Amino acid sequence: MAPTRWQAAAASAAVAAGLALANAPAFAQSNDAQTALAARLDQLAAELATVKAELARLQQQQAANAASTPSAATAAVAAAPAVAAQGTSLLAEPATVLTSYGELNYNRPTRDAKNAVADVRRFVLGYQHRFDEKTKVVTELEVEHAVSSASDPGEVEVEQAYLERQLTRNVAARAGLFLMPFGLLNENHEPTAFYGVERNFVETAIIPSTWREGGLQLVAGFDNGLSVQAGVTTGFDLGKWDATSTEGAQSPLGAIHQEMALAKARDLSVFGALNWRSIPGLLLGGSLFTGGATHGRTVASSRITLWDLHARYTPGKWDLSGVYSRGTISNTAAFNVPLVGSLTLIPQSFDGWYGQAAYRLWSSGDYALAPFARWEQFNTARSYADLGAGLTPPGARTERVITVGANFNIGSGIVVKADYQRFREKPDNNRFDLGLGWSF
Repeated sequence: MAPTRWQAAAASAAVAAGLALANAPAFAQSNDAQTALAARLDQLAAELATVKAELARLQQQQAANAASTPSAATAAVAAAPAVAAQGTSLLAEPATVLTSYGELNYNRPTRDAKNAVADVRRFVLGYQHRFDEKTKVVTELEVEHAVSSASDPGEVEVEQAYLERQLTRNVAARAGLFLMPFGLLNENHEPTAFYGVERNFVETAIIPSTWREGGLQLVAGFDNGLSVQAGVTTGFDLGKWDATSTEGAQSPLGAIHQEMALAKARDLSVFGALNWRSIPGLLLGGSLFTGGATHGRTVASSRITLWDLHARYTPGKWDLSGVYSRGTISNTAAFNVPLVGSLTLIPQSFDGWYGQAAYRLWSSGDYALAPFARWEQFNTARSYADLGAGLTPPGARTERVITVGANFNIGSGIVVKADYQRFREKPDNNRFDLGLGWSF
């Protein structure tokens, strides 16, 4: 390793001190010379001590930075913009890393306790393997509701499966099945990463988390705190809409997402996301997605567009966040005319927002307690395209939900949660929730 400028300065100071000592007899002819020599030696010794102290400080700082480097084991890090590490060797890390997260939840309606349920909501196993300093693969396999079969409610799915290649110091490319960079939750959805037992409604009913598409994207991170993600992907399939089901009323895009399972891909989509983190503790961002959703069907051509704005601020013990998202589906009248009289027609627009505040009330060692409150409003059918007098359904009523509860963290990877949710439009949905989660 080449000597640092501090090491070079230390060596120069030591040589100077040695030369001064070697020449000391030449100055012994007068008291004035001896006094000057002593002063010079004292100055050199002080300078050498300063250089040594600075060198020790830099070495300690380098060691601390290396120790605090985030592990590649978490899915949140896997989803973050990739930038090559400076002054460290990625090959020094394990080539293959196992990841996992899970959620076990208990939901008890306050007005109908017989419908209380306990559920292994999600169990996820994943791995990351680094082929070299520039190339890695990221995968996750998820099981929902514990058991998956023809007669059980569970589901097995590949949540992520993509390759990433570092192209330059600031830019990486991804190809495969990846999470879409929308809102605050979709890329960082482990139970230790959000407040409350269940994921919020805006980022599940409007943004269909966990939302993933197959395609190509570029990821860039810059020294000014700006990160950019953009790419071309698969999209939604309006042909999957089931007007006899309530699934579309719960989440319009969740009802027609394809998850890259024999996904129709005649119409591709494009997306872009910007996030800015220059001020400590502050994140500001937004995302946009648009793409065709009919894939050559002759009924009509339809386009789905979704966008969001999000912010998070963590000053001291506070954690403040908010998201607004809106989606539209074009030319829905042509699809809805044959469905008039059915249970669920295709909406023309849908939107929602929430504001949330959490506070780290108590912490001791590995334990931390953070109560929180969240207010959210969402409407999965804000409006419908005009079908003619007496045929166009009115827009749905906006649901308003307040959630209050607390997260109790055990270390950095385990969380116990409890909350109460109150619904304004459908009070029969009021419930008390308990949850247990982990992530590593």
